[in-house]
Amino acid sequence: MEIQAFGTINYIVLFAYLIGVMLVGVYFARRQKSADDYFKAGGRIPGWAAGISVFATTLSSITFMSIPAKAYTSDWTFLVGQYLAILILPLVFYFYIPFFRKLNLTSVYEYLERRFDIKMRLFASMSFMLFHIGRIAIITYLTALALMPFVNIDPLTIVFLIGVLCIVYTFLGGIEGVIWTDVIQGIMLSVAAVLIFITICFQVDGGVTEVFRLSAEQDKYFPSSSFEWSWTNSTLPVLMIGFLFANLQQFTASQDVVQRYIVTDSIEETKKTLITNAKLVACVPIFFFAIGSALYAFYTQNPQLIPENFNTGGILPFYVISQMPAGIAGLIIAAIFAASQSSISSSLNSISACFTMDIYNRFGEEKICSKALIPHVS
Repeated sequence: MEIQAFGTINYIVLFAYLIGVMLVGVYFARRQKSADDYFKAGGRIPGWAAGISVFATTLSSITFMSIPAKAYTSDWTFLVGQYLAILILPLVFYFYIPFFRKLNLTSVYEYLERRFDIKMRLFASMSFMLFHIGRIAIITYLTALALMPFVNIDPLTIVFLIGVLCIVYTFLGGIEGVIWTDVIQGIMLSVAAVLIFITICFQVDGGVTEVFRLSAEQDKYFPSSSFEWSWTNSTLPVLMIGFLFANLQQFTASQDVVQRYIVTDSIEETKKTLITNAKLVACVPIFFFAIGSALYAFYTQNPQLIPENFNTGGILPFYVISQMPAGIAGLIIAAIFAASQSSISSSLNSISACFTMDIYNRFGEEKICSKALIPHVS
């Protein structure tokens, strides 16, 4: 079968979103008067907004599309990773937040020089920057690759829309613009997940009951084999160990997340950041896995609707473009763009914070004012 054209209404919705996030960056540009504003938002961010930003930052467009595809083709075992992120939050809550707030750092790696030496600080900071440069490239490329078959947009244009526009609003708005666009994008991601799941359930004969019945019948939740230890497969014990250390690193030593701990005006507001993030992590990812189960039920009942030899990695955008109403499909594709841009913008701002504080200010001209975005000219 042929995939229907993306359509004018969908394009209007998509470009309206892209223009909207650009305007957010322009709005917050006028508040960027110092390094404290640009990298810490002057402490003006409420805890709930920083919490949504953390959630949106850790959820990329690849996750947005890959989790439903994983649940569609396999099972729900990767859900354990989401809840391990919640389990480490009390540790961050009681130890790391007071620690980082007391030090009043801009780059988290400044502490390493105080505790060890400059070599340790540079190694950690440059490792972070190189990792996130690669992450940006991977997210941009894979998002363009996943969307290319379903939207009539040149892949280079997709890269431009995701990357260049993201660079512009991140550059203009600083961390404050990044966080408030993350709020928009995080809400879009959550609403899109719920909307997609509800829509599919209405199209499945038997509704939500049939979706979960069929998944249980096919043993697509947590099969008994997933509880066994394996050196080669992603079973639950292996995933628990891997996600434990991955989440521990992200919430305690990764600049893009730790930077959110210092953008509020008090420890109490920062703790609200983690509480808000925990609530979102507890609820929203379940819908992504449920979407995969719903898609399995829908295409099991309607096998003629899916092309032969179809790459199931793109099952979510395929369903959105081919089955959802015009306008709604554009909104969902905009949410995929949002998932990509929220991760990229956070990485960009965090990279600039590390470079400015750990390299430029540390090894630049001695007369650089630590509170200025640019050197003062006498």
